Amino acid sequence: MIVVGAGVAGLAAAIQLAEAGLSVSILEARDRIGGRVYTERARGLNAPIEYGAEFIHGKARAIWDALEQAGVRTSEVDGDMWCVSPNGLAPCDFFPDAGRILEAMDDSSDDESFLSFLERRFPNPSRDPRLENAKKHATEYISGFNAADPQLVGVHWLVQESRAEEKIEGDRAFRAENGYAALLNIFNRKITSLGIDLNLNTVVEVIKWDKGTVAAKAGTPQGISNFSASAVLITIPLGVLKASPGEPGAIQFTPQLPLEKLQAMDKLEMGKVIRVTLQFRQRFWEKIRPAGKRTLANMSFLFSDDELIPTWWTTNPGKYPLVTGWAPFRAAERLSGQDISFVKQKAVETLARLIGVNSDGLGKLVVDAYSHDWQSDPFSRGAYSYGKVGCDGAQQTLGMPLNETLFFAGEATDVTGNNGTVHGAIASGERAARQILQGRVAR
Repeated sequence: MIVVGAGVAGLAAAIQLAEAGLSVSILEARDRIGGRVYTERARGLNAPIEYGAEFIHGKARAIWDALEQAGVRTSEVDGDMWCVSPNGLAPCDFFPDAGRILEAMDDSSDDESFLSFLERRFPNPSRDPRLENAKKHATEYISGFNAADPQLVGVHWLVQESRAEEKIEGDRAFRAENGYAALLNIFNRKITSLGIDLNLNTVVEVIKWDKGTVAAKAGTPQGISNFSASAVLITIPLGVLKASPGEPGAIQFTPQLPLEKLQAMDKLEMGKVIRVTLQFRQRFWEKIRPAGKRTLANMSFLFSDDELIPTWWTTNPGKYPLVTGWAPFRAAERLSGQDISFVKQKAVETLARLIGVNSDGLGKLVVDAYSHDWQSDPFSRGAYSYGKVGCDGAQQTLGMPLNETLFFAGEATDVTGNNGTVHGAIASGERAARQILQGRVAR
């Protein structure tokens, strides 16, 4: 059995297949496992730096069972949420109004984009400033949390996502003590103990398939390698799956994928995000006291409508001198393709402006900056997926096997409403493994 991709979907599937007695080979283009889960250590600081996924959203068993069995300690995100307004920094108060707008979405009528929903459901001809502000914050949440274009993302998909979050207390967020590296370490130990054949730096270029037979051609540092099996599980990101033949990272399928697969892919989109973590000499914000307010010492999140990096967070309740900036959608387009020095400079300037300090002075406190451009990465081509208008059933279609030979997993194929999440990716890998095993039993 061949598994293409060593992200968490591919790892979860490979482990389940190997535990069932199958011989499994993983082909991974990168020099590491994890895919869009990518943790390093801050230089000179005993703290994890996440280039990709960071938060554990809610109490999804796909993640928690593994962490709890391994005795990994976790902490829940808490602290103060601050907002930047024309009057300066203040505790955020927009959540109730924006929440009422988001709660008004439903999937009982024809699908529409989030912006169309806003215009239809909350037209506001009198330009009531409170409603306008609530609409603005609701739109910023949609584009920020989902890295989605509010003109493209479908209300049906958003509603399904909301229902899935409710089932797992998705409004709560947690971190593992050593970041997502803790989960990858668990997977890695299982891969080793099960004798799974892990091939890193192996870029799959062509997959030739027919019922019951697969031949994969891959580029490696040593040259072209060929792999064969009776079936293959494809777990590459949606952006890579949609890449045109000849583009870096793209896979050529022979015969090509059927029309229904291509149509399903067209109804899904990859969100865009640039995130940058700044490491400081000390937690300088603890001494900042907005006029008449408490200090920022307990700050967890900072929200603004900045066009470049609107959202920021600390490691609260952890006390590391780290602040992460989140630039989704249009903001990501402005930063994508730039080198780390440019991103660092813009991050320092933006954070200084938002909290009202001198940017030159703040820049002198910076020890290092960490960022990864997922949009320009040929093996991701975006951050994570979301559903466009009319995407109902697209994830199911994308995840359906072909002739019991080509199988598909990855967060974009998750059918539980957890697209774009680590637990959704794991669940999709486990689902695909069950499909493979059921097919073998049926024979």
